[in-house]
Amino acid sequence: MGSIWELDFYSRPILDANQKKVWEVLICESPTDVRTNTDTLFRFAKYCPNTEVNSVWLKTAIQEAISKAGEAPNKIRFFRRQMNNMIIKGAEDAGIQAMPSRRILVLHQWLRQRIEEVYPQEPGYQGGTNPSVRLDSPLPQRLPDALEGQKWVFVSLTAAELAEMPEWDIAFTEAFPLDLAQISPQTRIPGVLIFSPRALPIAGWMSGLELGFLRVDTSQGTRLLLETGATESWILANIKNPNTLGEAKGFEAAKQKANGVHFIGVQSDPQAESFAGFWLLQEVGLP
Repeated sequence: MGSIWELDFYSRPILDANQKKVWEVLICESPTDVRTNTDTLFRFAKYCPNTEVNSVWLKTAIQEAISKAGEAPNKIRFFRRQMNNMIIKGAEDAGIQAMPSRRILVLHQWLRQRIEEVYPQEPGYQGGTNPSVRLDSPLPQRLPDALEGQKWVFVSLTAAELAEMPEWDIAFTEAFPLDLAQISPQTRIPGVLIFSPRALPIAGWMSGLELGFLRVDTSQGTRLLLETGATESWILANIKNPNTLGEAKGFEAAKQKANGVHFIGVQSDPQAESFAGFWLLQEVGLP
């Protein structure tokens, strides 16, 4: 599998000589393995004048990043829905598919670091928030009938156990180094395992979704939701059993203690020694 890039193209809390917001493109490589050394991941940053904010400028910036990286990525992930059309057009014109995703873990940390340390040093810096436009999300969808699991359970593993993922037999997978989330090897990481005779088709379908994170939603009863793309949400289960309700609360509490890190796995049955799919996930607060 080739590389995956994460991209943000948006205004920054900096004014130019004409008192107009300065824009910036940030591009960084997504880690896909628990063994990835984040210091080796590709990064590219470039400011954009307010008068040149368009897909043509972005295409040129992406092409410059490809030249510096030495090769083009397989795809680009971005999280700002209000920039959807411009980012998709700029990336496509550069020959790369771009897709909305909340799996932008390195970009999230880098952006936070630049907001705290880099932008305040720039001439024209304007303190305070740099708000993003909040857009309504669609209602959670039911899983396609053919993809519903026969059974699922809440489970947990230590971070040290998850570090052994490369040795496991997994058909579809994506992960990231756990030091990215700043958690110790002893930290308990909560997760969900789905069991189904159709494990491989389920895992294959999930692998094309731009998996974001799992969350327990209590707005309409108690539901286990799988968040994907920039806004999509899927109902994995409606939870009514008192014991499972307690486990759901425990899942969310453990997820918070693990800085949002958790996982989802798909197996044919509880005795299986291989995984049709296994993904390490992290819920992060996007700007």
